[in-house]
Amino acid sequence: MKILYFAWVREKAGMAEEEVSPPDSVSDVGTLIEWLRSRGDNYADALYDSDVVKVAVNQDYANLDYPVKDSDEVAFFPPVTGG
Repeated sequence: MKILYFAWVREKAGMAEEEVSPPDSVSDVGTLIEWLRSRGDNYADALYDSDVVKVAVNQDYANLDYPVKDSDEVAFFPPVTGG
């Protein structure tokens, strides 16, 4: 699974992207976030509030119960504002 981090989420995570192999228990965005948070303080800090951090799976916005699989690209980013 390819994970992308953008803006301040990238800064807190300490990287722009990474390839991960989550355990079989990771089946949706919510459990992916929980697993990533458990990997270290930088992840816990970057993904501290799932109401603030937005997620896209394969370039489509996704909520916490959106299913994920090993071949997916998952992006985490702050809220997007327009103007």
